[in-house]
Amino acid sequence: MPKNYAIFVDNQSQIEPLAIQIEKGIPEKYFGGLTSKRGAIFSNTEIERFIWEEEQHDIRGLAAKRLQPLRSLSSGERKKALLEHVLNQNPDFLVLVNPFDNLDNASQKKLRQKLEAISESIQLIQLLNRVEDVLPNTDMLLALSKGEFIPIQNVEALKELVKKDYSNSLKGIPPPLEENEFNVSEKLVEFKNVTVSYGQRCILNKINWIVRKNEFWQLLGPNGSGKTTLLTLITGDNHKGYRQDLTLFGRKKGSGESVWDIKEHIGYFTPSMIDQFRGYHTLIHMVVSGLHDSVGLYQEPTDAELRLGISWLKIIRLEHKKNIQFRELSHGEKRLVMLARAMIKHPPLLILDEPTAGLDDRNAGFFVDLVNRIADKSTSAIVFVSHRREKNLNPKLVLELLPSVNGSSGVVKKL
Repeated sequence: MPKNYAIFVDNQSQIEPLAIQIEKGIPEKYFGGLTSKRGAIFSNTEIERFIWEEEQHDIRGLAAKRLQPLRSLSSGERKKALLEHVLNQNPDFLVLVNPFDNLDNASQKKLRQKLEAISESIQLIQLLNRVEDVLPNTDMLLALSKGEFIPIQNVEALKELVKKDYSNSLKGIPPPLEENEFNVSEKLVEFKNVTVSYGQRCILNKINWIVRKNEFWQLLGPNGSGKTTLLTLITGDNHKGYRQDLTLFGRKKGSGESVWDIKEHIGYFTPSMIDQFRGYHTLIHMVVSGLHDSVGLYQEPTDAELRLGISWLKIIRLEHKKNIQFRELSHGEKRLVMLARAMIKHPPLLILDEPTAGLDDRNAGFFVDLVNRIADKSTSAIVFVSHRREKNLNPKLVLELLPSVNGSSGVVKKL
């Protein structure tokens, strides 16, 4: 039987480079024996790499057997495709990076069962940010702290190690710049019997949904229910929005608006966005770039913009790193900067798509507290998408997508 590892990695450490090191047999004390074996990495970063190859070079490495583009598949479908791909390579070991992120409960259960069966013949090395994700058949449990691997006796001991206070003592958020204030209708988004199909497969079936100013929504639904499709209709990135009864920020879809007319009203964050920011951008410029909807800042910021950027860095406790390069930040710090970037212009609509995926327990708690504060202290409407039931998250309304053979219907609930 292979020896299976689980390594808890907090957000002060870089989890993706660690996966690459382990695949190469580093550190030798624990993983030196892997250098003569064939390995593979199972991670969201690998999925994003395949998406990039498909979009840039039309290489359908993972979605060859599927009608939809890889980006339009659900998280569960993407991970299923990646697992099939890596297993076809007959690896001796797999490095799993947060394998249960972005999956609904049913999909998590299926993947757990699959991985437990795989572990009998293939060595699994699990890198994780959430204690609850440790696989039950783990032979050795480690925690990475300040570059050192610390053996942990059991999961309960790990829980004690990572237990922290999640509270945020800050009580407000910075107001928008006067010139960035929006004049929009009370109804920001309105779906009327919106139906979306790909080929013969119906994804969304007669969705009726209205998002108004200052509402805090959670979007729920299992993998494959159409959450990603629904979000791309709002952001203007899905051509299926045309010929629908869909109104965005007071304008009927297809009435001559551009994608940028829509996006200027939206603050958007999903973890995959981080990979777009590979240049040499300081933290202060990263946050201020949210005022211009640009990937980095390519114009001289005004004094007012810089003061506002500093105010947001104070909120996320990173003011002391304002001149540090974004690429040098830890995983968790990058997420907080991206939230500040999305929120700095106080957009009418803030979309957070699986924003806590890859965050450790402490940073997830801080992130949730900050989102609650934005909902309470701003006029921005929030749509929060997450498969995890994050502790202390306080949405007031829920749109739940219920899949069927005829496509997903939508049910609205008040909390």
